[in-house]
Amino acid sequence: MKKSLQNLLGHQAKKCPADDNALFRDAVQDVAPLILPNKIEHPRKRRKPIPHHHLLDERQALQDSLSDHISADAGLETGEELSYARDGISKQILRKLRRGHWVLQDQLDLHGMTTAEARAALITFLSHCDKRGHRCVRIIHGKGLRSKNREPVLKQKVANWLMQRDEIVAFCQALPADGGSGAVVVLLKSHGRSDRN
Repeated sequence: MKKSLQNLLGHQAKKCPADDNALFRDAVQDVAPLILPNKIEHPRKRRKPIPHHHLLDERQALQDSLSDHISADAGLETGEELSYARDGISKQILRKLRRGHWVLQDQLDLHGMTTAEARAALITFLSHCDKRGHRCVRIIHGKGLRSKNREPVLKQKVANWLMQRDEIVAFCQALPADGGSGAVVVLLKSHGRSDRN
């Protein structure tokens, strides 16, 4: 028995190749490759971290900073037609605004919004305009035809909110073709030159 085991081991030793690669090929010669599924796995895109709580805090601070109450001597001309120019702004600027001197670069429609929704939308819109460098925009507050007592609820509120914003130079009622008494045209600060003339 010992002799046959030695013969067998000797026979195996002679049969096995000396190098590892040949040994591996010999061991896997009868193996069939696996069939891979027709799937491509895409790597997940990593999103940039967004400071959600910080942005919410900033938005809330802006909303809280716009009051519905404004003093009577704030510079708003009284009467049916809204008209306002910040202190130190010449009447010529307001006249040009009334005549449509600047091209409207964007607009915000507040129809159907509650006061809180309109205030939030206005804040977001003005921030967007400032980032894009818009100079003249239109805000549609509506004529109040569908509101209680058929009065424009948002008209005076929009005027009050606009007067509280530093980037607002002037605003006035839109031309009839641009919405008339249902909208205001707003002139924002220019990034680079003075509006005193």
